[in-house]
Amino acid sequence: MPVSAPHTSGPPSHHGILPPAPLADAPLRRALDASDNAIVMSNSTRHVVYVNEGFTRLFGFSPAEVLGKYLSDVLLGPHSDPGLLSEIRDGIDQQGGFHIETLLYSKAGQPRWVSMMINASNEASGGPGGSITVLTDITLTKMHEVLQKRVLEGMVNELPLADLMALVCREVERIAPEVTASILSVDELGLLHPLAAPGLPPAICQALDGVPIGPCVGSCGTAAFRRAPVVVTDITTDPLWADYRTLFEPSGMRACWSSPICDHAGKVIGTFAFYFREPRAPDALHHRLVDVCLHLCALAIERNATRQRIHQLAFFDELTGLPNRAMFRSSAERALASLRQEDHPGAVLFIDLDRFKQVNDTLGHAAGDALLCEVAKRLTQCLRARDLIGRLAGDEFVLLLSECSTGQVVQMAQSILQEMARPMDLHGQAHVCHASIGIAMFPDDGDAIDTLLRHADQAMVQAKSDHRHSLQLFSAEMNRRAQERAALERALRQALADRSLSLHYQPQVLSSAPGTLHGVEALARWQHPEWGMVPPSRFIPVAEEAGLIHELTLWLLDEACAQLSAWRAAGHSVPCVAVNLSGRSFHQAEFAQQVCDALERHGLRTNDVLLEITESVMMDARPVTLANIEALHHKGFKLSLDDFGTGYSSLSYLHRLPISELKLDMAFVQDLTTSPTARALTVSVLSIAHSLGMVVVAEGVETTGQQQWLQAHGCPVMQGYLFGRPMPPDELEAWLCAPARGVS
Repeated sequence: MPVSAPHTSGPPSHHGILPPAPLADAPLRRALDASDNAIVMSNSTRHVVYVNEGFTRLFGFSPAEVLGKYLSDVLLGPHSDPGLLSEIRDGIDQQGGFHIETLLYSKAGQPRWVSMMINASNEASGGPGGSITVLTDITLTKMHEVLQKRVLEGMVNELPLADLMALVCREVERIAPEVTASILSVDELGLLHPLAAPGLPPAICQALDGVPIGPCVGSCGTAAFRRAPVVVTDITTDPLWADYRTLFEPSGMRACWSSPICDHAGKVIGTFAFYFREPRAPDALHHRLVDVCLHLCALAIERNATRQRIHQLAFFDELTGLPNRAMFRSSAERALASLRQEDHPGAVLFIDLDRFKQVNDTLGHAAGDALLCEVAKRLTQCLRARDLIGRLAGDEFVLLLSECSTGQVVQMAQSILQEMARPMDLHGQAHVCHASIGIAMFPDDGDAIDTLLRHADQAMVQAKSDHRHSLQLFSAEMNRRAQERAALERALRQALADRSLSLHYQPQVLSSAPGTLHGVEALARWQHPEWGMVPPSRFIPVAEEAGLIHELTLWLLDEACAQLSAWRAAGHSVPCVAVNLSGRSFHQAEFAQQVCDALERHGLRTNDVLLEITESVMMDARPVTLANIEALHHKGFKLSLDDFGTGYSSLSYLHRLPISELKLDMAFVQDLTTSPTARALTVSVLSIAHSLGMVVVAEGVETTGQQQWLQAHGCPVMQGYLFGRPMPPDELEAWLCAPARGVS
């Protein structure tokens, strides 16, 4: 570290050193002393010839304690950078100056992170070969801008909690090298679990896992128990450490300061500890570090718990703990893909309990719930490790068996029926449960999970109708519906060819002003001359399976753009039109350009059309899908995620993909006034959307109760029969012209 000798003609002395000539100017000295920065002048021999009062305030040394000395002898400490001096010399020799952030020490031995700016001096300020050093205290900056910034970035990037807590520990140890940090969680039972302690031996973390908190459980267990910080200045003598000295002795730790981590409600959810290798108490820097870190740790732990709760609510059945429909479908799709790749058979079993309603009616719903839990337990016990299970709804369960022949599946189904028939104890009453099972084989009865589920369901219905307590394989006799489907496909192809399909438009209104149009959603409709109105729920799946969905998507997009352009020409104010895009369209390399071409044909801009995608598109890792999404985003299109919460979405994709809108599925909206789960999920979606700057559109709003709840919780846009049904263009025009529309 550069220092300077006195600028005199005689030999250097440590006493009676005069400052450089310019500092004889009193106003200049007063200006320098008033600075918050520490200013040091050194001569050509690197001895200090001047320090301002800011230096004394920052480091505690008086001028007499510094003048005539090497600055490095004064400020370097046990954890300072050992290569600092050579870096400084090289910087000054090569560039005439040097800038670095480094760790120095005060007179009291406290670490100080400083920004050090060194420049070679001239004759006027100290003589040739000397230097001027400006030191700025950045300790708090390091804590807030470095520690906090890095941790919050880790949260945004969805680092696992253990990795995030390890990051906190490492950053703390970098800012205060004399410290070894550890973070423990406290579970609902009051047990400790290490989250991160990179500087401690793994054996210690293993030994502490599952230790209950208490009045004499070291520093951490005691701090959690007392709900207050615990400082132990000497582990070897403090009675709180009587049971843990032997465990920690090999680590060399001699002191420990632990603080409880509390959630927003004041509940202890963890501990944050500083260990030292010598008997001592924490200093002011350590207190400031802990103040910052406790907040960050609480935020990270709470956020992780919330994410886990949201995931549990979204993808698992609350009663049985089994995967719900969304989770099962997603897992099954991956399992089928593996079976397909390896050319192995499989099977889907659709299981429905017989006379389950009778149990609820005679024994009560509590007994019914107990029955469902027992069934879930028995079914799980029947499975192999590679099989899947889920609860679809009510008393409907589904299994996916991998790598099994028809004979093996039938044998498994018979074993399940026998297991179900064993008496169960339902609140002190013996009950025999029977079930009916439908079986669909992969790939013979279907290549996709939805097809297999449908066929297995059909087979189960047949089993119930033929003979309860039995199993039924999907067979050729059940192909009547398949034939009907084939007829529907042919008719759909013709309808697409002669453009006999139509679009209806449902208004989307602002929550703050329900009579104000936010936009409209374009919905395909099919009026068949023989069958009448064919619902989308019937012909859209056919289009998907028949490979017609991309053609249907392009028609819908073109028709919606043409209609919006016509409305604009007629003077009708329609802000934008939302168009549902099929996931399979994103598999077409030219799809993004086709979307752009449709808008250009009708003289529309990208913000005139909102593109709705499903969670399957968001999760699709195909390069062609990602390329189309990126191209659409680059062109300025806004993407809306439809039916959010009903699929297998990962929250990480929400900030990685250009999603600007979330559509809350009507299944949640319908249950808002009756279901705590629906309300909890909806609040979570609104919170996620708000934090990511996304708009939420609540679908299926049919009652004023639903509307009022959504308004009260800040949902910006609503859509549903309460405001308007899907309408042909002329009816929507009448709706637009109505003097008082919507619900206030």
